Amino acid sequence: MSPPFLSLVIPAYNEEERLPLTLPGVLEHMRASSHTWEVRVVDDGSADGTCDYVERFAAENDEPRVVLQREPHRGKGGAVRAGMLASEARWRFLCDADFSMPVHEVDRFLPPYLGDYDIAIGSREGPGSQRVGEPWSRHLMGRVFNGIIRGLLVPGLDDTQCGFKCFSGAAADRLFAQQTIEGFAFDVEVLYLARKANLEIVEVPITWHYDDVSKVRPFRDTKRMLGEVLRIRRNDLRGLYG
Repeated sequence: MSPPFLSLVIPAYNEEERLPLTLPGVLEHMRASSHTWEVRVVDDGSADGTCDYVERFAAENDEPRVVLQREPHRGKGGAVRAGMLASEARWRFLCDADFSMPVHEVDRFLPPYLGDYDIAIGSREGPGSQRVGEPWSRHLMGRVFNGIIRGLLVPGLDDTQCGFKCFSGAAADRLFAQQTIEGFAFDVEVLYLARKANLEIVEVPITWHYDDVSKVRPFRDTKRMLGEVLRIRRNDLRGLYG
């Protein structure tokens, strides 16, 4: 069997409550697609019923294209890396498990909506984008962090932290093989590596709905992510990225 056109790579850690709210809509949308596809749920060593739910969902819907990939607990970055490298799809789309971006907007990242590119990243900033229900304090914190990232690593990108990003298969194979960060700042490292490799990055404005049960803990995780951002700079200075 030939590789699918599109793989949705969904990292999941203790998501037995949220996946039942999102996977049915994802499956309905994908079944209506004209592309070949898979939905790859990458379990990051969950301690709850995440794996049981995904396996049951695939069986009840007689859907072998819903794939459960079990991984040891490493962090979101580790789960995404494993899923991206396990997939053989032509396009590999990173999706947060809460699907705070409506699933139908996935189509806007793919041909023929977009031309040729290496990476397309969802943007909650700029013309055409929309944030729904986000507290101003969270928005401000995100913009401050994004400003630091732009200043240190990836100037010119308005929204590096949105959890929806699409990679060509060639870009995914190249970048995720080099990735070292397994925490939340993994995508900053991947975008930094992409810039070093002169890959084309485009931003796609999306509608994004704030999830008040997000697993991101603003102060603790922001401090940790800043440490990871500095680690990326150190890695580069030490020649770890070639």
